[in-house]
Amino acid sequence: MGGERVPVVGVETTLPAELQRAIERESGATAAQEDPAPVLDARSAPVLVTGAAGLVGTHVCRELTKRGWSVRALVRDQNKALRRLGHLKVDLVVGDIREADDLDRALRGCGTVIHLAAIAIESGGQLYEAVNAEATERLLAAAAEAGAERFVHMSQNGASSASPYRFLRSKGVAEDRVRSSSRKWTVLRPSVIFGPQDEFVNVLGRLARLTPFFFPLPDGGRARFQPIAAVDVAGVIALVLEKPETIGQIYPLGGPAALTLRQMAERIFLAMHVTRRIVSLPIGLLTPAVGLLQRVLPHPPVTTSLLELLSVDNTVPGNALSEEFGISPTPFAPEEIRWLRDITVRDALRSIFRR
Repeated sequence: MGGERVPVVGVETTLPAELQRAIERESGATAAQEDPAPVLDARSAPVLVTGAAGLVGTHVCRELTKRGWSVRALVRDQNKALRRLGHLKVDLVVGDIREADDLDRALRGCGTVIHLAAIAIESGGQLYEAVNAEATERLLAAAAEAGAERFVHMSQNGASSASPYRFLRSKGVAEDRVRSSSRKWTVLRPSVIFGPQDEFVNVLGRLARLTPFFFPLPDGGRARFQPIAAVDVAGVIALVLEKPETIGQIYPLGGPAALTLRQMAERIFLAMHVTRRIVSLPIGLLTPAVGLLQRVLPHPPVTTSLLELLSVDNTVPGNALSEEFGISPTPFAPEEIRWLRDITVRDALRSIFRR
């Protein structure tokens, strides 16, 4: 061979088997050495997290930085992001997922996208179709252009492009776009997510503070959920990035138990150390009143769209949280939602009337 170096990767050779194996071991081309490469290669490029200053995004950024990932956080509100993420080693990019230039800037050099940005309540001219569906399609196109191959998408339990409910339909359309894309995608479909900055459990807590004796619940609170902690969702996302077998998979996620809205409210009262008498109100009676509040309040605590969703069962059969990822789910228990007791009447009013 005259000292000439023999290529061994991707080139056929007639070298003796023992010599071939020795060269492969030296060059790092053996299967055993290739196994960890996908994770190591992915960690060498930033992971873009959209909606990074939101409830789940905050936990995801914390979990990924703890595990050694390089994180780029796309946020709309820089001050909010600094409050929630300022203590973490993340690269903050201020921008809007609906703007092509912002996406191009945020994606530069990234190998993975974790798409969390979405809205559950329409306000300030933000519509489900534009933010949840169309922006996802633009993000997918920008990710392909930037060479970001991995795409983890936060969908929603019950999402379907055929749903009669606009929120679930917009999430379903977005999910369809992800699944038909050329990216190496994984889709997560959680039930309602709770945590210190959520806009579901905290809304109930604020309403409890504003209604000192009676607490109205649509249809007596018979709607069913399977609340899952934001920290558990973040744990799933971190594991998804480390497990190549999750590519092309859809995972339903929920907490340890199905609960009615009434049961959730009762646990909220216990966490807040308050006593309220639950009053059942027909959804048909509430809808006009909520519609009026929706028109006059800058940030109504509930909308007619959310009232409609109470007719959809939000429990999770085949929960992947424990079955696929081995995470012991955080229970929706008073001791796990203690932050609610810090809500004041002033906080509750500010959340409704803030501009």
